Order: sequence, then structure tokens, then C-alpha cells
Amino acid sequence: MSKLYLAGDNGVTGSWGWIGRDNEYGLIRTPVLKTISYTKKVQFIQRIDHFKLREYITEIRSGIAGCEVTCGIERPYANPIGFKASMSAFRALESTIVSLEILGIGYRYLDSKEWQKVLLPSGLKGTNELKKASLEVGKRLYPNIDWDKFDDADGLLIAHYLKRSTDTT
Repeated sequence: MSKLYLAGDNGVTGSWGWIGRDNEYGLIRTPVLKTISYTKKVQFIQRIDHFKLREYITEIRSGIAGCEVTCGIERPYANPIGFKASMSAFRALESTIVSLEILGIGYRYLDSKEWQKVLLPSGLKGTNELKKASLEVGKRLYPNIDWDKFDDADGLLIAHYLKRSTDTT
């Protein structure tokens, strides 16, 4: 049976990466939409467009008929000091989980440090250094991506980590 490794870098600025058989791979930006906030103050927030996310995942799966899917989602940011960012991360996670459940895809959570420790150089500090290193490693491992569209490779590197850590063939 064919295998598909599918991974989401959680959040509205995240990405989804996938690796299939015969070195097929891809990366997409997490689809989002802008909507009015639920707060009293008139403002807009970004939410995951769960219809488009399901459409993308369905398209990826259809290209690998009868595949067994291994899916990982990066655990969301949660910090009371960053309340707005935490709320955004949890809204994104809920949309993602609902999308995967509708598609009948099981998933597991990964902490960012879990895959970063294996795939990125040690000693990196801060989000900017991590994103830059992610992009450079992604470009080296997966050169056929149109890298001008991305500022990191997290979704694809998480899929790479899943394949590397679970593939027994």
C-alpha cells in the first residue's frame, strides 16, 4: 500500500507539506480567510478556510490512490502572555482537527522542538533564525518547490520528520 505523510504547521501563517511515494512532495500555504472578529471592538481576524484545506488534502490524497495516511500537526502555541496569538493558534487547531475528522484522517501532535532537533542545526535562537534555517534545509532537501512563495519549510519538514521516524520499509 502507498503511504502519504501529511503534516501541518499549525496557525494561520503556517503551511502543509506532504510526501508520497516515488519522491512526490509538495508544500502549500495554509488557506485562510479574513473575517470580522468575535470581540466587541470592530476588527478583523484570519481564520483557516477549512473548505479549501479539505479540498487541498482531498486533491493530494487522490493523486496517491489507496494510500495510507500518516498525519502530524504541530502542537499550537499556548502562552497567557501572548493571549491573542494563543487564541489564533487554538482557532486554527480546531478548524484543522474538524477538517481531518471529516476526511477520516487520524493525526498526532508534534512539538516543534521534536522535529527541529532532528532536522535543523543546533544553537538557533528565536523565531527568525528557526524560520530561516527551516527554509534553507527545505530548499536543500526539496529543490523542486517554488520557494519564492514561502518564508519557511515547516510543513514539509514536519512531513519529512514523520516519514523518517515512522517509515519501516
